[in-house]
Amino acid sequence: MTLNEIKNAIRNVPDFPKPGIQFKDITTALKQPEIFHQMLDLMAEKYRHTKIDYIVGIESRGFIFGAPLAYILGCGFIPIRKQGKLPAEIISQEYALEYGTDKIEMHKDALKEGDNVLIIDDLIATAGTAEAAAKLITQAGAKIIGFTFAIELSSLQGRKTLEKYAPVFSLIQYE
Repeated sequence: MTLNEIKNAIRNVPDFPKPGIQFKDITTALKQPEIFHQMLDLMAEKYRHTKIDYIVGIESRGFIFGAPLAYILGCGFIPIRKQGKLPAEIISQEYALEYGTDKIEMHKDALKEGDNVLIIDDLIATAGTAEAAAKLITQAGAKIIGFTFAIELSSLQGRKTLEKYAPVFSLIQYE
């Protein structure tokens, strides 16, 4: 299976969620077991020989890749959630949206000083949410060893924002 086959399995939805946006819908790739397996295998291969204590998945599509990847790599999984979704004491980070701000949260006791963390989400665009996750993780004293995404919208240059924290890996790139 090639990266082009994976890319072709991702549906493009024009004008969603608003006019002018070309939404990359991974659900069409995920429903094909051989495509989903290949995506996870390629991500796992990238990090198979890296010491990772935890994979941190960003709500919600980061959970789709993060939990099975943590299983494959034999490490723990930690969710970063939208505001108000976690039951115990949290730390939070606000980030900018096109029209306003939002906030993500992580349990305060999820990480400790020196933990090696891989951050994962389905897509990197401007990197606002991923950078907020990076700030939460560094606030907890953990070390970010990398960012992984299934899809990268390279024309939005989110990679440049994240590379000041750790290397960025993406399976598929779109302009």
